Amino acid sequence: MATGGTAGASGASAAPLPIPESSKAMGEPILNEGYGVPSEFEKHVKRRRSDVFVNKQNYSDWSMTPLHQQVGIVTPNGLFFERHHNGVSRIDPEKHRLVVHGLVERPLVFTINDLMRYPSVSRFHFMECSGNGLTDWREPKSMTVQQSHGLLSCAQWTGVPLAWLLDEAGVKPEGKWVVLEGGDGSGHLRSIPIEKIMDDALLAYGQNGEMLRAEQGYPIRAFLPGWEGNTCVKWLRRIKVVSEPIQIRGETARYTDPMPHGKWRQYSMVMECKSVITNPSGGMTLKGPGSYEVQGFAWSGNGKITNVDLTFDGGRTWREASLEEPVLNKCLTRFRYRWNWDGSPVKLASRAMDSTGYVQPTVEEIARVREIVGFVQHHNGIFPWSIDQDGEVRNAIA
Repeated sequence: MATGGTAGASGASAAPLPIPESSKAMGEPILNEGYGVPSEFEKHVKRRRSDVFVNKQNYSDWSMTPLHQQVGIVTPNGLFFERHHNGVSRIDPEKHRLVVHGLVERPLVFTINDLMRYPSVSRFHFMECSGNGLTDWREPKSMTVQQSHGLLSCAQWTGVPLAWLLDEAGVKPEGKWVVLEGGDGSGHLRSIPIEKIMDDALLAYGQNGEMLRAEQGYPIRAFLPGWEGNTCVKWLRRIKVVSEPIQIRGETARYTDPMPHGKWRQYSMVMECKSVITNPSGGMTLKGPGSYEVQGFAWSGNGKITNVDLTFDGGRTWREASLEEPVLNKCLTRFRYRWNWDGSPVKLASRAMDSTGYVQPTVEEIARVREIVGFVQHHNGIFPWSIDQDGEVRNAIA
């Protein structure tokens, strides 16, 4: 986004463009070996931990994607958000084994080489932690969009449909759920309905054209498009077919939603339609009145994004933004809107709609059907930013 009040050339009277020093000397030699890294002028673009929840340890925590600095729908692997329950496991792929057992006709054990022999598929999908935005339900605690929404990233995932492995094992009629278990120190488990596994779940080993990184579950992980990140179990070692969910900690004491009258909702794993403006966003300053391009991301775990509307007056009126192609299923969609700021205070926000007809709700609408107390998950409410007359952009959650 342009930082000045106007975009383009500074005028016909500008001095001739000087010859830069880079045009007068040899460049650096070609990198023949090693792994390429971003320009040294982009070192400020990096993941960051939460400024709101400050942990005293480095094992069960988050690191967040800088969405305001992401220029397309694909998140580079080195900026993809992290969420760990007991640190990052380092697993030798030659020693790793994946077991498929339980209510199956033929229990199976796979090496990584076995899995790599299957035909592969590649798909673009977002991944979002169910706790994305949990700090900002009722008051503005996060200063930037990286802090408020940075538990969100998007990648091209490559691997094998989990349905193929279960078809080979032969699921018995009473097999209705699947337990996914990770090989990390936390022994993370999740119970998943068999319908999701057989629909579009992946056994992923590739991310954005390379093998998974250790922090993303190398050598293999589960990936469930459109579902909360904790169901996409990393370092996958065991797939057990069962008749019902096993009610472990990750689906009883955690990853549940408080509801009215003291009740709690389990297995609400779909990440519903959501959007956020990334430019301008918290921590930025507009350099005077003029033309700006408002940008952001929209996504839905239930399908494609069909519309994104923007408000500049706190929700009284709405204007339709343009969606940037490609618009893909269960994937980040980029939206844009050319806006002329007159220098007066503004309260802006985005509102998305998906292919099911679902419209992103306000926090007030969510509160009518849920209890917003404590450590609340699944915050997909409309998120506003304010711009004062000096151009400073702030979190405007009230």
